[in-house]
Amino acid sequence: MTDLNSHNLKTIAYTKIVDLTQTIHPNIPIWPDDPPVEFETVSQIETSGYYLRKFSMGEHSGTHINAPNSFDTAGTGIDTYAPQSLVSGAIVIDIRDRAFANPDYTLTIDDVLNWEQQHERIASGNLVLLYTGWQEKWSDAKAFFNRDDRGICHFPGFGEAAARFLLEERSIAGIGTDTHGVDAGKDVSFAVNKLVLKQQRIVLENLANLDRLPAAGITLVIGILRLVGGSGSPVSAIAFVA
Repeated sequence: MTDLNSHNLKTIAYTKIVDLTQTIHPNIPIWPDDPPVEFETVSQIETSGYYLRKFSMGEHSGTHINAPNSFDTAGTGIDTYAPQSLVSGAIVIDIRDRAFANPDYTLTIDDVLNWEQQHERIASGNLVLLYTGWQEKWSDAKAFFNRDDRGICHFPGFGEAAARFLLEERSIAGIGTDTHGVDAGKDVSFAVNKLVLKQQRIVLENLANLDRLPAAGITLVIGILRLVGGSGSPVSAIAFVA
C-alpha cells in the first residue's frame, strides 16, 4: 500500500470548466509577416484506412505562450518551462470600458489597486488576465489589429509600470490577454513582454472566453507543445472555476 504524504497533495476545486483557447483555422488573425496557418490532407480513409492532415503555423499564432528567447538571444526556449509553472491560480481584470473608449489604453497601477479594493489582494503566484473585450473582434482581423494608415496597430495592453508593480510587489506568475499582445499594439518595443519573460514568467496572448470567468477563484492549466528551442507555442488554456 502506498503511503501518501498529504502535505504534497494538491487539489483543484471547481464548479465549471472554461476553455480559453481560440479555434485554429486558416483565417485566424495573423501578426504581420508571420507564417499563415495551413492544413494539408495526407491520408484519406477511402485510400489509406485513416484520415490524417499535417499543419503548419507560427509559434506565436492562435492562443499561444511566448518564451524568453523570442526577445532575448540568451533566453531559454519553451521546452524549458517546468510543468508546475503551467498550472496556476488566476484573476481577471476587466478594462473593457476604458479599452473601447481608448484602444491604446494600458493597464495602470491604479487599475490594479482598484481591482484589489473591490475584490482581494492579488496573491503571489497568480496569473493576471486582462479582459479588454478584443476577443469579440477575433473573427474580423481588420478590427482585431485596428491598424492606422501607417500600419501601426491600436489595441490595449498592460502598462509597463503596472506590469513591473505586479511582478515586484505581487510576485505574479505571469500575465495574459485576449489581444495579440500583452503590450499595447502601438508599442513596437515589446517592453512588457521583455520585462515578464526576463524572469521566465508566463505570457499568454489571444485568449478566448474571458467573459465567462469571474474576477477570481480560477485555476488555469496551460498545455504547451514542448518544441525544442521554441520561441513559444500554441497552447490549450483551460480554466477551472471555483
